[in-house]
Amino acid sequence: MCSSDLSLRLIQIPEGEFTMGSPATELGRSNDEGPQHKVRLGGFLLGQTPVTQAQWAVVARWPRVERDLKPDPSHFKGGLRPVENVSWRQAIEFCRRLSQRTGSAFTLPSEAQWEFACRAGTTTPFAFGATLTAELANYDANITYGDGPKGEYRKQTTPVGLFPANAWGLQDMHGNVWEWCLDHWHDSYEGAPSDGSAWLKPSARDGELRLLRGGSWYYNPWDCRSASRGRDRPGGADINIGLRVVCLPQDPSLNP
Repeated sequence: MCSSDLSLRLIQIPEGEFTMGSPATELGRSNDEGPQHKVRLGGFLLGQTPVTQAQWAVVARWPRVERDLKPDPSHFKGGLRPVENVSWRQAIEFCRRLSQRTGSAFTLPSEAQWEFACRAGTTTPFAFGATLTAELANYDANITYGDGPKGEYRKQTTPVGLFPANAWGLQDMHGNVWEWCLDHWHDSYEGAPSDGSAWLKPSARDGELRLLRGGSWYYNPWDCRSASRGRDRPGGADINIGLRVVCLPQDPSLNP
């Protein structure tokens, strides 16, 4: 997607079915990653990388929808680095401004959309296989996963797109920054939707926990697995947390 002042590359994610969650035998697994269940999703567009600081700054200057956005909230500075230190509420404002400006339905990905896109057809702990290395992602590579080697611990974010893409062309799905998802937090997948939609609590309080995916530069490799799940308060902002946008032009009503 391009406008006169913003360029945001989106990748077409195909419709399909996958098994969400991790098997009980997966190294580093948490109980909240189960039970595994089949999810069938329609196609959608997903940001090739996390939103950068340069992209955030452009949208922060656009007219507000519900709240103001600081143009430069990040701790680690650099236009091509992922924006971080942004809350779920601020991420939603970013998406609403994109929607208002473009006429398309931008939002945060559902947790199922995120994992489906991250896996890109794989069933291994990572989209790259059974382990992770510092040449594939930005995480605390002082800590190893399985037979994986130790590597450089960079101790900060890195420019987006620095590492190899998964099979569907997405970059930085493992590590760099955690990414907000649309869903409320649930302790397991008991009762989870099977259609890829966000799992929301109808009577949720305003401060109900929201989902995070992907791990970050600060976290160990098992937190960067395709099935790994994180959570935080919707008003919480942290130097580990950014966002990636999804576009759902086929159903504008899904914009939050």
